[in-house]
Amino acid sequence: MATKKTDTIPASVPFERSLDELEALVQKMEKGDLSLDDSLAAYERGVGLYRQCQTELEQAELRVRLLSNPEKPETASDFHSDES
Repeated sequence: MATKKTDTIPASVPFERSLDELEALVQKMEKGDLSLDDSLAAYERGVGLYRQCQTELEQAELRVRLLSNPEKPETASDFHSDES
């Protein structure tokens, strides 16, 4: 019996690798050479990668906040550039 390939993203995949894969998918899709089915599959994979990257970034921000003020992480200020 054949096993179905799933496009789930393992939690152990490093952020940088996920981001690289997402960028590669975007480049493929921007070329416009994919079939409709392939485009939909690439888009679906891209959404999953985006969500994983976003979650990892949020976790990193939380860790920085906890390190900045472990007793009151909610008082830590957001990262903002002085450049406008």
